[in-house]
Amino acid sequence: MSELRRDPIGGRWVIVDTDHPNKPEDYEYEPQIYKGGNCPFCYGNETQTPPEIEAIREPGTLPNTPGWQVRVVPNKFPALQIEGDLDRHGVGMYDMTNGVGAHEVCIETPYHEKDICDLTQGEIENFIGMYCRRINDLIKDKRFKYVMLFKNFGASAGASLEHPHTQLIALPMVPKNVAEEIRGAHEYFEYRERCIFCDIIRQETQEKERIVVENKYFLAFCPFVSRFPFELWIMPKKHNGKFCHMPPEEVPALAAILREIILRLKHIFPHLPYNFILHSSPINGDASGDGYHWHIEFMPKLTRVAGFEWGSGFYVVATPPELAAKYLREVPQDAIK
Repeated sequence: MSELRRDPIGGRWVIVDTDHPNKPEDYEYEPQIYKGGNCPFCYGNETQTPPEIEAIREPGTLPNTPGWQVRVVPNKFPALQIEGDLDRHGVGMYDMTNGVGAHEVCIETPYHEKDICDLTQGEIENFIGMYCRRINDLIKDKRFKYVMLFKNFGASAGASLEHPHTQLIALPMVPKNVAEEIRGAHEYFEYRERCIFCDIIRQETQEKERIVVENKYFLAFCPFVSRFPFELWIMPKKHNGKFCHMPPEEVPALAAILREIILRLKHIFPHLPYNFILHSSPINGDASGDGYHWHIEFMPKLTRVAGFEWGSGFYVVATPPELAAKYLREVPQDAIK
């Protein structure tokens, strides 16, 4: 019989197939295949993007020219515009506001066909540091209440360009999914006087069944209530609500664990498309995230969300997280060097 599992944070339910779980070879997915062509994010094509906001560059090189390692530009087709006032108003029963926000693209590497796991430790640390710098800069705009950082890798994961990049969107409100997670964490804290994420880390560390890899500062595990097969969360072991308050000594550890989980996944699923999303506390005086714990949610694109999921809010997981973690732990050591 399958299992119904309830997420203690947001309260959602998932269905986990424990009777006839899928093996890795049972999944059919659209692989990420590089097709090439003219790419505006590639080295030497700097004039094809809007003027850069910030970059990590070789000394003496000018903005919007070659010589960069990481480059941030405005999204050419932004979901939200940075200019203007919010102008909150209503039309009858409907609430509205102007589409004010910020939409940036962090081009993680000059190399068109390199995923995160193909980069060096230092190159990964560079773009993680850039994430922090851009978020800290966007926080200065008091109109914004949340910065969403996410990566779509592969066409089936929503990437419109092949070149590795991450997007940042600053919003004038806390998005619904994050607000629900924050509310659940707050209710748990009010009841037990402990952080729910810290309790998850303690339980996962004790049980060890769903842990894939850990180091001094971070834990990567398949969550008990996974929504997707082979879903992974990366969480700092030390309580910290805001990603950009991460101590400098933790950045190399985050770079290492992020690279390793992608290597492990791609050993099992070659050319795997995926998404990851950073969850962090709200900004600019929104205290709803007090007691929150930042983390990264990493979701391989192995299945599609269909009618039952959209209609019920339930997710059906064909490989239990305990089994997924076992497959990932058993990846040979020489495959993750």
